[in-house]
Amino acid sequence: MKLPIVAYGMPVLRKKGVDVDPESEEIRKLIDDMFETMYNASGVGLAAPQVDKSYRLFVIDTTPFADWDELPEEEKEKLRTRKVFINARKIEEKGEEWDFEEGCLSIPGINEKVRRKKQITLEYLDENGVKHVETFDGLMARVIQHEYDHIEGILFTDYLSPLKKRLLKRKLEKISKGEIDVPYKMKFPRRK
Repeated sequence: MKLPIVAYGMPVLRKKGVDVDPESEEIRKLIDDMFETMYNASGVGLAAPQVDKSYRLFVIDTTPFADWDELPEEEKEKLRTRKVFINARKIEEKGEEWDFEEGCLSIPGINEKVRRKKQITLEYLDENGVKHVETFDGLMARVIQHEYDHIEGILFTDYLSPLKKRLLKRKLEKISKGEIDVPYKMKFPRRK
């Protein structure tokens, strides 16, 4: 089932997610619904807070990035990945910082360069409840860092300079009021 994606300004986007039971029927159904919602919105990642659930859960499918011609073949292979992250905890971020233009399904129409470290190591459970400790790098790390931030109550706009935030203020207000046109279902905090 396609779920509505919550827009910038919804309080759930600022809450730290709580751990969940990977074997519960609710979580199994939510994972399926999140993938369907993400694909419908042409996203590569979606976190539970974005569908109004304050859970430590996110899904990714970075396959669309594997089509980029300028990427080395080994990076393309890594990007053909669909994963579920339950109760994730960041162990470490390291490596050189690099800029990449990020966007967010909860903040449609705004894309900005964000500086992040090249690698992230996470401890998490997969959709079968199996525990993993894994290190990701490059674009895969970027998507995971962005979605991990969501379960920590952080948005990519938090990384922008004060000047850039002021310049985006009006656009962000329009998003929270629902004064935007998006091809997927959304919930807005200030729609009249």
